[in-house]
Amino acid sequence: MMAAAVSINNNNREDELEAGISTSKEEPPPTTTTPNSKEEAKKLSDDELEPIFKPTREFLLAFLALCTITLAVAFDATSLAVAIPAISTALGGTALEAFWSGTSFLLSSTVLQPTLASLSSIFGRKNLIYVSSFLFGAGSLIAALAGNFTVILVGRTIQGAGGGGIITLTEVVVTDLVPLAVRGQWFSLLSAMWSIGTVTGPLIGAGFAQNVSWRWIFYINLPVIGLGLLFIIIFLHQRKIPGGIAYKMRRFDYFGSILFITSMTGFLFGVTTGGVIYEWSSFRVLLPLLVGPAGLAGFLFYEFNYALEPIVNRGLFKNWDLIASYLMTVFHGAVLWSLMYFLVLYYQGVKFYTPIISAVAALPESLTVAPAAVAIGIIAGKTGHYRWAMWVGWLLTTMGTGILLLLRPDTTVVQWIFLNIPVGLGSGMLFPGMGLSIQAACDPALNGQAMAFYSFARGVGQAIGVAISGVIFQNVFKRKLVNLAGFAGVADEYSRDATIVVGIINTMPDSADKTDLVKAYSESLHMIWAAMIAFSGLCSILSFTIKGFSLSQEHVTQQGMVSRTADGKPERKDEEAVRSKSL
Repeated sequence: MMAAAVSINNNNREDELEAGISTSKEEPPPTTTTPNSKEEAKKLSDDELEPIFKPTREFLLAFLALCTITLAVAFDATSLAVAIPAISTALGGTALEAFWSGTSFLLSSTVLQPTLASLSSIFGRKNLIYVSSFLFGAGSLIAALAGNFTVILVGRTIQGAGGGGIITLTEVVVTDLVPLAVRGQWFSLLSAMWSIGTVTGPLIGAGFAQNVSWRWIFYINLPVIGLGLLFIIIFLHQRKIPGGIAYKMRRFDYFGSILFITSMTGFLFGVTTGGVIYEWSSFRVLLPLLVGPAGLAGFLFYEFNYALEPIVNRGLFKNWDLIASYLMTVFHGAVLWSLMYFLVLYYQGVKFYTPIISAVAALPESLTVAPAAVAIGIIAGKTGHYRWAMWVGWLLTTMGTGILLLLRPDTTVVQWIFLNIPVGLGSGMLFPGMGLSIQAACDPALNGQAMAFYSFARGVGQAIGVAISGVIFQNVFKRKLVNLAGFAGVADEYSRDATIVVGIINTMPDSADKTDLVKAYSESLHMIWAAMIAFSGLCSILSFTIKGFSLSQEHVTQQGMVSRTADGKPERKDEEAVRSKSL
């Protein structure tokens, strides 16, 4: 049975592994205490301490449930894009509405994550998983039954709110249940489920849209999320947070939450609509890009100095390892999501593949992410070291994005298969590497908040990455079209949206103009790969500045796993001490 543990100073380095003590108590709910000194915390010898973590059947089934709902969200995040043309035709949607079908999900998913994580610390993780799953399922049903695009957008926004909660809460729950020393392998399995969902999403989405109905892209979420939720109800039993509803309502940081959501929404609105819906010089873009960051700065000032129970704790940024790891997480999200988005456009617009074949063509990158993440999680758990995963991961990612410059109109199938493998391996290594770096560098009691912010940083990176890549494509593609006699007059129109050009290319007959347009499209994508090389190279340098902390730390949580007896009642055990030792 996992329960609360003792918090001690964890400023030990990777090469100075120290003992940690986790105290398990049966009477409700545990409080966090601190030994008087490191020496006091080290009184128990290795031989006197039990193994750090033994997953029970109940835990494994609860974790399976977390993986299941993660899979549903990952599938939904990528399945809709390939079906947008079919949905637009069926519902008479405009290009603007098609744009918002993806953006609305991304915005609501990202901006609500810190707030939902904070609420879970007050009202309980399980209750917020219920809320998030309900929102995701309700949004799916609304979108499936939609008779017009406006209803689709409402459903997608609600889906995003629930999906964002699921993304962050599944990771936070793992910090509640598993000690840091072995947490990497469990996080890597969640990453693997995310990878599987994003890989199968476009394939299944295109299959439904072409052969059944686009509505099944949303319907399919309901049984998956329902099954996962049923397992959570039955098998996930965490310690309850003390206090009545009124007391808990008073604990929540309303002002901070409102300030954060409005400021972040404004910033991401400007980032995602600039150059797509409005010109970058438009006040509709400039105003949120200026006011949003100012509001976020005010939010942090308030949280660090006045909030009684901050949504974002100052301790999440107390050392360079944390700051650098969060920065790398943003860039990781930017690089990975940009490649996933624009590589598919390469296959459709340059190689003339169908949406389904394009999704298959992305498998060499996508399918290597999950095995790499799982392998690193296991190795880190065995060795207690994680910095090397970031070093190698970023070097592989930099090299992998670099060789994507070899992708051209005449690239063969065998060539593009092998060209996509290195960046997938590198990106996969980074998921557990950076997650462990963040958790090891912060106080054990803040691990849940740290993982919530890690998930949020990755989401911000995804939004910013696609936006930056879109701007790069627009500028380069427009410049190339202006120099082509057959396209100079439509340079502004064609360069505004890379997806629109794919349809234009595929309807053109074979001609010199088509060859020129495809070449310009391919070379414009090269500049996106070049930008990702720069991002990855910067992170390679940052990764070598990480000092590293021990993974052998106290497991501190107020919402640990509570085992159940045969009659369904909480199991009671004597107090025991368990060391989180390095393996």
